[in-house]
Parts: sequence; structure tokens; C-alpha cells
Amino acid sequence: MKWSKALSITAIGAVGALALAGCSSGDGGSGGDAGGDGDGGYELAFVQGVAGDEFYISMQCGVEAKAEELGVSVDTQGAKQFDPALQKPLVDSVVASSPDALLIAATDQSAMQAPIEAAANSGVEVVLVDTTVEDPSFAASAIASDNYGGGEAAFAAIEEAHPEGGKVLVVSIDPGITTSDARAEGFEAAVAENDKFESVGIEYSHNQPDEAARIVTAALQRDKDLVGIFAANLFAAEGTATGVQQAGRDDVTVVGFDAGPAQVEQLRDGIVQALVAQEPASIGEQAVEQAVAALDGEETTAEIQTGFTVITQDNIDGEGGEAVYQSSC
Repeated sequence: MKWSKALSITAIGAVGALALAGCSSGDGGSGGDAGGDGDGGYELAFVQGVAGDEFYISMQCGVEAKAEELGVSVDTQGAKQFDPALQKPLVDSVVASSPDALLIAATDQSAMQAPIEAAANSGVEVVLVDTTVEDPSFAASAIASDNYGGGEAAFAAIEEAHPEGGKVLVVSIDPGITTSDARAEGFEAAVAENDKFESVGIEYSHNQPDEAARIVTAALQRDKDLVGIFAANLFAAEGTATGVQQAGRDDVTVVGFDAGPAQVEQLRDGIVQALVAQEPASIGEQAVEQAVAALDGEETTAEIQTGFTVITQDNIDGEGGEAVYQSSC
């Protein structure tokens, strides 16, 4: 099923744009000298949360397609781990190259506040994609999924599979990441509304599938009546499925957030029962649009919320399959 909960708030101030490193599209050009028609060679930079993640690859595909359409260039970069200690120097380097706009998925709402805000203060337009920071008021736009609603939908899938109730677990990334925090909050709030279920809490896998598998193996040994696990991102979901499979617990319902090829294979194999797929390409497309609007001096939208699709074995060959992430553009 496809969920599309739209939220947009008109911005009241200056605006943001993108900076991508690693791949390029569009005409290239002369940076801020481009003028106001959106096709004069704006240079955008896109900094991913982590390189090699199909979610960010799919977002990159959307960014590049829209950049080509609008006649701007884009350069994409991403650290090898979802880590603010790795992202900060990358952002500093990107900003030093003086792009017109920066599109960025902040790896921590606190740690990345200062470096991203510094980029905006230097005259670079900033668009926040996927994740945000504690005070995003400096950005032209912030574009993300309905993460809280996605967490609620994840619990609904477990609830449907286990109407008798039981214990449930969340495997997330790290605290302080706005997207996964919201997913966990939505899931936990939904659990609290059904007294047949009990949450055993949130554990953090640090974006490492092996750590997620270890967490799940230990949890299944500790709580024999665990009936459901919500894995809050792609790598957590891969590891969670592995842990459940290794434990031989096919009675446990696993719902993963994101829909990379490996997760889809686990869904088809029955190891994972549902996936909550975001719309990363749409986030990327809208980020470029907002960045170019800001550079053109046009009105931007301060906050944009995209929908999601719940993928199951019943719809993977139809609507659900259309929501699967890309491994390359």
C-alpha cells in the first residue's frame, strides 16, 4: 500500500541549494554568476549520508535527472560510514570549492549543525535532504519522508501478523539521527496504544549489519516470546534478517525500513515480512528544484514531506516493486 502524507510550509527567508561530488551531470558552469533563469550553469554539491547505500544512490539518481533537466551541474560525495566525524571534513572541503548550493543528509542533528550552518553563512544555499539538524532555519528547504508515519506502519504490519500480541524490538542506527529517531518514536507510540504488545526497547547497530545480527541473536535468546522486530534502516534490516534466520525463528515478523535489492530478496524468501520503502528519487528531484528556486531568487518551501510504500510479498510484483531502490543510475 502506498502512503502519501503531504506536508509543506512556505519558507520565510533565504534559501538553499545542492552540492554533489563523485558524479556529474548538466552543463557545469560558473557558479553564482549564472543569473536568474536556472539554466546558466549553477554548480550544486550533494553530500550523501553514506556512500554505497541504495537509498542514497536512488536519491542521487533523482538529483542527477532533475539537474540535467534544469541545466545545472552536480557533484556527489559521501563518506564510507554514516559518521559526523567523517562527514564534517567532507563538508568543509566541499564548501571550500564554493558551490552555489549544497544538498546534504546530515549524519547527526547536533554535530552537523555548525558546519552546515557555516556553509549557509558563507553564501552557499543549503537544502537538507532525508535528515535535518536541530535548527534548520538557515536552509532553503528540508525534504524528508514521513518517518514517524513509517514507524507506525511498521508496527501495523507486526500487529496484523500477531493479533495475540507479544514483545517487540526496534533495531536502529544511532541516537541523534532525526529520521531513524522519528521512525522509532512512531513505532513505539503505536505499540503503546495496544496493551497486548510490549516493547523491549531500542538498540543501536551503528549502521553495521553484523552488529544488527548480533543484537537480534542476543534478543531472541533473551526474550523467547519476541514476536516482531522493526529494523529502522537498510543496514539494520539486512542484519536483523540475518540474525532471525540464523536463530531459526521463522515465527518472528521482521519489518524493515528501506528497500534495497538485498532486502527485497529477503522479502521474497520470506525472511522479512514487510518493507517500508521511502521515495529517495523524489526527495532528490525536489531538492534540486528547491535549490535552483533559491538561487533564482524565487519562493521556496521550507519543509516538504514525502510518502512511503509498504512492500509485502503480495505487492512486490506490482506497486511494491516500483518502490524498490536502485543500485545504480
